Amino acid sequence: MMFVMGCSSQEAPIPTSLPTDDTKITLRMIESLTNSNRTAILKGLIAQFESQNPNIHVELISPPFTQADLTIKTMLNVKQELDVMEVRDINVANLASQGYIDPLNTYISAWDESNTLSHAAQSISLVGRKNYFIANGLYQRQMFYRQDWLEDAGLKPPSSWEELYEVSKKLTDPAKNQFGFSFRGAKGAIAISDSLIRAYNSDLVNLDDGQFLNDGSTIYSSPEAVKAMELYVNLYKDASPPDSLYWGFQEQVEAFTSGVTGILLQDPDVIQTIQDTMQPGTWATAPLPTGPKGKALVSVGGAGWGMASYSKHKAEAWKLIAFLSGAKSNTELSKKYGLIPTHTSAFSDPFFQTGPYKTLLDMTLKPDIFLLFKPPFQYPGNSSWDKVAMDSGQAMLSGNATIEETLSKWDAFWQEQKRTTGMGLNKN
Repeated sequence: MMFVMGCSSQEAPIPTSLPTDDTKITLRMIESLTNSNRTAILKGLIAQFESQNPNIHVELISPPFTQADLTIKTMLNVKQELDVMEVRDINVANLASQGYIDPLNTYISAWDESNTLSHAAQSISLVGRKNYFIANGLYQRQMFYRQDWLEDAGLKPPSSWEELYEVSKKLTDPAKNQFGFSFRGAKGAIAISDSLIRAYNSDLVNLDDGQFLNDGSTIYSSPEAVKAMELYVNLYKDASPPDSLYWGFQEQVEAFTSGVTGILLQDPDVIQTIQDTMQPGTWATAPLPTGPKGKALVSVGGAGWGMASYSKHKAEAWKLIAFLSGAKSNTELSKKYGLIPTHTSAFSDPFFQTGPYKTLLDMTLKPDIFLLFKPPFQYPGNSSWDKVAMDSGQAMLSGNATIEETLSKWDAFWQEQKRTTGMGLNKN
């Protein structure tokens, strides 16, 4: 897949006005995936940009992670001054459909670094045939496990979901506040249940539209989905801390690094945190667990820098986006924060071919086992799916809803998305 170049009827020509020697402008930029370590890295990169562009000052806004997307949406709603924003794979379709962000194809077509962007980096920013952001890093899940715990117990790293459950159960000792699995029941919980459901549906899944099966029904409508959710419920009840029902990203990771849980499924952005807080040899990585047919479905997600449609400084905004998205800056961010780089030129770097990153490459080299699917980024309702799934999932795990009732609700949500999505957005 390549970027769709050229200027559509809805795109304006590239603005060419840049500040003159006696003019200094301020760009307002906001991040979404806020993390204190990453914010510090971004500020360093911005300082480099400002030193090369002394007539441009960048004001970085870093709201708390749990409030960031709502803050961005509120600013856009009232057209509060904003130039560059972090757009996510889960909300790009929604932001684009409401006209909050500009397509960047015209800018990209003139950018001399566009030809080294990876296929995955290109695909996650697409809505229809337009790219709405330049990815700043890629996320792909893998398994992190307590190597010392498994060795002491005489256990091997699990390779399937059934093995993950059995190993997690054996590692669990509530009296010692030790649990096998780092569950996540709050924001982002769907990452676990959806991974399980897709692995159980396996090659029935439509890889081009990952919420649906090849026959057009949703992944939640099959008998395999029921079996997957039964394991999901047991994994929580038998091998996870009870309060993990309310854990989000931070709690899930801290439980692993502090010695409360033994197995964590997460993206590579946790690698730096784990390396900083855990002793070498106490942890290791492994591929995602597979389903009953020996396959797992994997996706590549991410976020990146987009442009507010009402920005008064679009030429300068693009200059900042291009700087932050270039191979040099992106590789620096990827190494320091723990992301998969977006430029293919970085893949030959030994840094990404050894240690905890090697597992990601190993999965890539086995495409018949780890099937790459397209997440539902093209559906505007995808931005609300996490909340819908979290609320109903917590109700199910609390005993206030059955597995069948929960799956029926999820099935209805995506059937409705399938029916209502279109409106001309994906036809351009």
